[in-house]
Amino acid sequence: MAHLTYEYTANLGDDANVAELLLKSNRVLIAQYGVFPIGGIRSRAIRLDDWCMADGEADYAFVHGTLKIGAGRSADEKSIACKALFSMVKDHFAGLYSRRYLALSLELYEFEEAGTWKHNNVHARFRK
Repeated sequence: MAHLTYEYTANLGDDANVAELLLKSNRVLIAQYGVFPIGGIRSRAIRLDDWCMADGEADYAFVHGTLKIGAGRSADEKSIACKALFSMVKDHFAGLYSRRYLALSLELYEFEEAGTWKHNNVHARFRK
């Protein structure tokens, strides 16, 4: 399981290319050589129409990612995956970052499986 949620400010508009960001994100997570089962990868984005950032005096924008995973991955696996994901995010937004105030961030949230309930028939598609 890897569930990724991006919150992004509405003032990024179409320049954020969110659909492409989500596709790239899934590709990065899939490329982690089985660390995250493909059938459990989910990416989504939430556009924020209301926010306040810093002193509120400029046209600030942000994108914040939260990656939620179940326990069981090594520290190296988590570090490699998050570094690859954040590198992709920085590349994706490099043009916007160069011409406006923009904050990019990513956090990892790991939880115990005992606190989740799942029903998913997508995994069967990817079993060999």
